[in-house]
Amino acid sequence: MPRRILQGTVTSDKNEQTITVLVERRFKHPLLQKTVRKSKKYRAHDADNQFKIGDSVRIVECAPISKTKRWTVVTEA
Repeated sequence: MPRRILQGTVTSDKNEQTITVLVERRFKHPLLQKTVRKSKKYRAHDADNQFKIGDSVRIVECAPISKTKRWTVVTEA
């Protein structure tokens, strides 16, 4: 199965080797036909602590690294 790749903005870098990424998706509501924005936060592994708050990054699915980390940072978007 292919790994998902998401793009989002770093909202927290306080933890060692971990960043929190806010991913926003937009879609049209099936009944109302209005554009809806939904967002979700993902915790991603940042081995070198190189990303800071406000950076735009791409994350990719990976094997579980810890209790909450299932994503790894690939590149800066």
